[in-house]
Amino acid sequence: MKMTRIVVFFALLAIALAAPADDSANAQILKYESENIGIDGYRFEFETSDGTARQEQAELKNVGTDQEAIVVRGSYSYVGPDGTQYVINYVADENGFQPEGAHIPKK
Repeated sequence: MKMTRIVVFFALLAIALAAPADDSANAQILKYESENIGIDGYRFEFETSDGTARQEQAELKNVGTDQEAIVVRGSYSYVGPDGTQYVINYVADENGFQPEGAHIPKK
């Protein structure tokens, strides 16, 4: 019985040590750029040491018309708890938020 407990202990220890560490609390900014184009748009991007990244740009379309709207395009990525890099690309406009990613179910 004692040997079984030792084996189980070391098995659980091995699993715990093999799990990816969530280092998001200690993430460092590796890259940051921001450009405020003015009232008709913006652009920014950043990347952190934990594998998180985001980029986004926006522009005003149909300026001065009844259909004037802001269109935002971008993407973000992160490393999930399973160690997989997830990437989401999106557009947000007069039709709403439209994300796409390999892990997102299709409609």
